[in-house]
Amino acid sequence: MVLNKLFKKKATAVYPPVSGKVITLQEVEDEVFSSEMMGIGFAVQPESNEIVSPIDGVIDSVFPTKHALTIKGDKGLEVLIHIGTDTVELNGEGFDILVTAGEKVKRHQQILKVDFEAIRAAGKGTEVMVVFPSLDKSKKEDFDFSNQGGPVAEL
Repeated sequence: MVLNKLFKKKATAVYPPVSGKVITLQEVEDEVFSSEMMGIGFAVQPESNEIVSPIDGVIDSVFPTKHALTIKGDKGLEVLIHIGTDTVELNGEGFDILVTAGEKVKRHQQILKVDFEAIRAAGKGTEVMVVFPSLDKSKKEDFDFSNQGGPVAEL
């Protein structure tokens, strides 16, 4: 029993990547995310233009269109951060990536600056999706949508 506690993987606290209201993926008007095709997770209705890393880890990839990036957590958790809906069509306009693939990041470190007004003006959605592509669907129970501050999940 003691050995199980010693070798049990410590959970990773996952924080919202932007200030705003945390919502379920089902509330997002993009079927790819709302149907959990990409994986389980949550979304945030942003109140700030600053996107921060939700965990400690390494930037795994940055999409050429700057609207999304992936982070590999220090404990192996894979995270996709996707800014807005249909924003791939903006070809990087309104996005200022502050990190590169392979770069180590700390939780709450700014990784991206977004012009949400320009995104709205282009008729695109502004929710920020946080998706865990390799997480088991049973982990959905671990998400906290109370918007009380603190982590959204310990995964």
